[in-house]
Amino acid sequence: MVEYHKISFKNAFRGFIYSIKTQPNFRIHILLSIISIFGGIFFKISYYEFLIILILITVGFSLEIVNTAIEQTTDAIDTKWRKDIGLAKDISAAAMLSFSIGAFVIATIIFLPKILNLL
Repeated sequence: MVEYHKISFKNAFRGFIYSIKTQPNFRIHILLSIISIFGGIFFKISYYEFLIILILITVGFSLEIVNTAIEQTTDAIDTKWRKDIGLAKDISAAAMLSFSIGAFVIATIIFLPKILNLL
């Protein structure tokens, strides 16, 4: 049982590293996450605001990884352009886009008042 979990974690970590190495949007998400964490520290956001930011970061990473998995899966089915595969990729990307817009709005609600207080 322990060996199975060890292998599962190893495979999951390999998928995480693959996402970092191959997905430019994943690297952008890492950069924005670091900026958000340091921004939270700098602006001394509340405990609950920090939790919200960390949840957004976690969901964003997870959604980007699922998007990558869908792209890889559809490419394994057929590398030639197909309308159905293209649509699956577009919908997967749309899920990430809609999350990103929502995360941006939430982060703006948290950080904008603190930024304006500096002015």
